[in-house]
Amino acid sequence: MINRQLLEPESIVVIGGSNNVHKPGGAVVRNLMSGGYGGVLRIVNPKEDEVQGIKAFHDARELPPTDLAILVVAARFCPDYVELLASEKGVRAFIIISAGFSEETPEGALLEQRIVDTCQQYGCALIGPNCIGLLTRWHHSVFTKPIPQLNPRGVDFISGSGATAVFILESAVTKGLQFNSVWSVGNGKQIGIESVLEYMDEHFDAEHDSPVKLLYIENIADPDKLLYHATSLIRKGCRIAAIKAGSSESGSRAASSHTGAIASSDAAVEALFRKAGIVRCFSREELTTVGCIFKSLEWKVESGEFATAMPSPNETAVANSTLYALHSPLSCAIITHAGGPGVMLTDALSKGGMNVPALKGERADELKAKLLPGSSVSNPIDILATGSAKELETAIDFCEQQFPEVDAIMVIFGTPGLVKIFEVYDVLDRKIRECRKPIFPILPSVSTAGPEVQEFLKRGHVNFSDEVTLATALTQIMKTPAPADQNVVINGVDVPRIRKIIDGIEVPAVTDGASGGTSGTWVTPSIVHELLSAAGIATVPEFVSANKDEVLAFAEKAGFPVVAKVVGPVHKSDVGGVALNIRSKEVLSAEFDRMMQIPDATAVMVQKMLKGIELFIGAKYEERFGHVVLCGLGGIFVEVLKDVSSGLAPLSYEEANSMIHSLRGYKILKGTRGQQGINERKYAEIIVRLSTLLRFATEIKEMDINPLLADGDDVIAVDARIRIEK
Repeated sequence: MINRQLLEPESIVVIGGSNNVHKPGGAVVRNLMSGGYGGVLRIVNPKEDEVQGIKAFHDARELPPTDLAILVVAARFCPDYVELLASEKGVRAFIIISAGFSEETPEGALLEQRIVDTCQQYGCALIGPNCIGLLTRWHHSVFTKPIPQLNPRGVDFISGSGATAVFILESAVTKGLQFNSVWSVGNGKQIGIESVLEYMDEHFDAEHDSPVKLLYIENIADPDKLLYHATSLIRKGCRIAAIKAGSSESGSRAASSHTGAIASSDAAVEALFRKAGIVRCFSREELTTVGCIFKSLEWKVESGEFATAMPSPNETAVANSTLYALHSPLSCAIITHAGGPGVMLTDALSKGGMNVPALKGERADELKAKLLPGSSVSNPIDILATGSAKELETAIDFCEQQFPEVDAIMVIFGTPGLVKIFEVYDVLDRKIRECRKPIFPILPSVSTAGPEVQEFLKRGHVNFSDEVTLATALTQIMKTPAPADQNVVINGVDVPRIRKIIDGIEVPAVTDGASGGTSGTWVTPSIVHELLSAAGIATVPEFVSANKDEVLAFAEKAGFPVVAKVVGPVHKSDVGGVALNIRSKEVLSAEFDRMMQIPDATAVMVQKMLKGIELFIGAKYEERFGHVVLCGLGGIFVEVLKDVSSGLAPLSYEEANSMIHSLRGYKILKGTRGQQGINERKYAEIIVRLSTLLRFATEIKEMDINPLLADGDDVIAVDARIRIEK
């Protein structure tokens, strides 16, 4: 629970505050005082009479009633202090800096639980333990540095790691990124990242609160809560970017299917972020760069100027503050006085799917005439090393007023040692404020022109010192979809029939070794066929039998060529259990005999041979997240290339389309070199139908449809496996 005493305490006591500012107890007091805390600050230190000019209490029992207590003492003392302060001194908020709790030992976990129980009994808010504290414009209750510049419209930053939070702040400060608040939740036993987002969502004021949230997450304790409140905030106009660390371990150590081989907790995180509309980042630099992009665009969007200046297809999306919904490429003009960085930025933007349009014609010729001889205007616009503030202003004005094909302007300008940088940055400052198109400043000379860059940042701007990092971060923003609709799409899926089939399946109580040591069973092909049929997913006519004559009769009726597959072994290809393009009864007879000799074979399945582009859809149940649905290129490529996209069930059509478009091999699906593309609408429909099936059949823990053959307008499931647990 987050309360007034935590956010706006009228009085604060530091238990363990000291005169040694090189230790946490002293550093917290220093930061509170230097941060201008306007309430009553009290200190408890049994050995000191005065701490940094403040009279100290030797015993907490001597304290008058106080709102917030910051504990910087050994873990073993904390539960008793919390009990005393909550019961006798009216303390209703605690920030526990101390470590040595559940993150270290079982004994520490017991101490932590005592604290949580006391806070619950007295209705107290608890940040920590094992954190760096809480930094707001009201009070600087942290023991670390740097203290970033605070601004009501700055970024809200929430971190599950104190040390990492410090490093992220270091990265942000050098870029000029300002903050509204910094939350280090530590062990987060009571108030975790999800709880902070919940509070920000439920109390969000679009006119006064920060619209940008940055997250560093080590553990997603409540995925549903994170999804709900992140989605809600984004729909209210916020932008959220996050790092999720520690998500690379495979969710299935003994992979029992293609899905098991590639599904992991990371796929679940990716799916959750996509569904919520959270921009996923993978490094501190990328996270703070995304934050700077958000802040660069915020003023333009809020003032309405950005949208007014953009007659491109991006106009509506930007006007609605939804960069997440931008599917058409952003068109960028690059102004530089150094050729190399301009080329690298062009390459990075193009690789990310954005446009760097060629500028030509009469307007381009007019610009060239106004620049120094030898300048280039084709885009990048190179004003040369001798270009000054005058040439920069001219180039920016042309991009703003004369080139409607340009959506955004990127300016690369360091110090060549030939011009006065202060004048250049004065122009850049003025143009950022005047222009209706966003300008991204890339000022690489952070050492040589350090004073000039710092003066520029003090005016409220940010700096992207590396052009490729900027392009990479912008790409991540552009490819992040808008928050998804949470409704389940029924659309003809026969839910009662699905439940009847699932309820009728008998699952052995013993552990199934084939599924990697997990109890459950792989259902028979006939049941797979029934479930897919109930979901409205077309399947290839097939027949399964251990009787050769019956198999041969079906093949003759269906017509050759056919496909034969062994029934029993999970990985058919690995044991030679698949025979393609069988064109005669004699060959099928021989293949039947061979397959029935394969260990664990129980029958042979025969299907009509079809051709087309092989696709893949899979799903795996992840604890706390639900079903993660995967799609991509099928056949053997799903494991070799691992080019898959993930989503959390249930999925909307918009989500399914976004998953398909995000595949690296999407051009193959679209059709290349004269080949017909697949029916994307039908592929997306099957993904949605499968997610609905999973929503009403949670007993399905793992499944593959591989391959799913796409030929012309048809998309048909050829082979599928489903594992059930009850």
